[in-house]
Amino acid sequence: MIFRFASPWCLLMLIPAWGFLVYTLKKEKADVIKVSGLDGLSKVPVTLGVRVSSFMPPLKIFAITLMIVALARPQSGEQKINVMTEGVNIILALDLSESMRALDFKRDNEIITRLDAVRGVVSDFIMKRQGDRIGMVVFGSNAFTQLPLTRDYNTIAFMLDRLKIGAAGPRTAIGDAIGISLKRLEDVKSASNIIILLTDGKSNSGQLSWKDAIEIAARRKVKIYTIGVGTTGEAPFLVDGVFGQRYVYQQVDMDWDALRTIAKKTSGSFFQATDLASLEKIYQMINTLEKTKVEVEKWVEYKELYRQFLVAGLVMFLAYLVLTNTRFIRIP
Repeated sequence: MIFRFASPWCLLMLIPAWGFLVYTLKKEKADVIKVSGLDGLSKVPVTLGVRVSSFMPPLKIFAITLMIVALARPQSGEQKINVMTEGVNIILALDLSESMRALDFKRDNEIITRLDAVRGVVSDFIMKRQGDRIGMVVFGSNAFTQLPLTRDYNTIAFMLDRLKIGAAGPRTAIGDAIGISLKRLEDVKSASNIIILLTDGKSNSGQLSWKDAIEIAARRKVKIYTIGVGTTGEAPFLVDGVFGQRYVYQQVDMDWDALRTIAKKTSGSFFQATDLASLEKIYQMINTLEKTKVEVEKWVEYKELYRQFLVAGLVMFLAYLVLTNTRFIRIP
């Protein structure tokens, strides 16, 4: 939000206006008739009308000030950015399989699921991009497009916040996830296309094998960054039981070799994130590696605010005129 005055020189009128008003107030105080023997009047209670009458001079000052501010034409505006380049096409492929419920991450001393850890980090990554198109593919037993390529980062963050574990099935279809991501990258042509594949398991579902998928990605020169999130072995899960919720430890497996191969074959990079700090560093590193020069044109759309100041000033000044000539009239 940007605020400015279209005619700021009009504010100079405040100097003589305030000077004249101060002079008038001093003159009114000097014109008081002085008589002796008024000490007893100090015990006379001050009425509400007398108290309100003391606000008449400030009311006039504020009214004139608001009208002068209106003459200066206050404006508020929002900065707009027009992107002049293609930027980078980025597909976020996120695992929503049941193993993402594992509680092996901590944030501010609070134990959270793998998906909750991913949400915050990915959201920060999105908001740091400028000029790039970002889409989202989610996968479990199946893979589907959650959001096509867009520059509406707020919508991406909104959709990310509403992802549900198990929405795409309990298993892990990495090959299908890569395949759907490649289709989305075909929607909008760009000189640079990347996929950020995040998973916590091994490929055990889907129609397209991950090996065939990366061959297609390599031919199309699509770079894939793979992130293995979580630990291997036994991990705690919160499950519903007869006597309420309880923690149980379940075996979770990760196909590290497959993730390394996917990244290597597509000229990407493989990362391992076992805690929140390492996950944040990974996305910071990707953000640094995949930068593009973006030519932008900035402008501001302004909205006139003088009407509000003018109306408020006129209402105050009208109230001052009415009150000082009726209820609070002064007889010379």
